[in-house]
Amino acid sequence: MAVTPENMGRFKATVKSIKGHCGAGHEVGQELTLSCWDPGGLCGFFFHDIFYYLSALQFGGEIPWAREGVLTLECPDRHNLVTLELTKA
Repeated sequence: MAVTPENMGRFKATVKSIKGHCGAGHEVGQELTLSCWDPGGLCGFFFHDIFYYLSALQFGGEIPWAREGVLTLECPDRHNLVTLELTKA
């Protein structure tokens, strides 16, 4: 099992909305702690889809459209859309 290095930050992902039914069982209000090394319980498809954002942020990069440090991300399943907000933990 991969372990997030101590000198690397983690992120908090909060499920803000679900349109349809999440097959992975995510629920509105659910909070997950994740990093590039640990998906923290986030669906593998969603984690794969947002990994490049995590990677950029994990190593000091910035996402220009992340307002006040909050990045809104959407699940790749458009029929059962899960939206989450990602912030530094």
